[in-house]
Amino acid sequence: MKKNNKNLNILLGITGGIASYKSCELVRLFVRSGFSVKVIMTEAAIKFITPLVFQELSQNPVYLDMFSLMKEDNIQHISLSQWTDMCLIAPASANTLSKIACGICDNLLTTVVAALGQSKKVLLAPAMNENMWKNPIIGDNVKKLKAIKKYFIMPPEKGELACGLYGEGRMPEVKDIYSKTISLLE
Repeated sequence: MKKNNKNLNILLGITGGIASYKSCELVRLFVRSGFSVKVIMTEAAIKFITPLVFQELSQNPVYLDMFSLMKEDNIQHISLSQWTDMCLIAPASANTLSKIACGICDNLLTTVVAALGQSKKVLLAPAMNENMWKNPIIGDNVKKLKAIKKYFIMPPEKGELACGLYGEGRMPEVKDIYSKTISLLE
């Protein structure tokens, strides 16, 4: 690892999806390991889980809105992109994955990702319905991101999906996302 964990900053983006509850364990693992974690939640994410949970787990404010004023930050998308050593988005919805691939910056998370320097890695852990994951448009967006060396995508796993069907679309296991993040920081 480049630095000891106490000097590393992880920016965790959480998008709308039932898998967002699994991100609580991700925050716990990083904090227990000495990382500083800040969380950005999309508007859809807060429909699934409250920001207060992530604020308590991370011991940092949770960022929700590009235009809210926080005393410690001047311009949030710039200060957060400079603060982080690595960005992780888990779960990464089809919507957010596609926005990033197309350079759409219409919320705080996508704007921060666009503002990250070229040396900062972004790990995406998609979670969505199998039909969405296998949609050719989503596939093209995944290919676009993979072609840019700073983006790393962990394919979703097979299993029971939130809709009750069995298929490919489950967010990768938390321990695997944690391990992949650690390996990308080395």
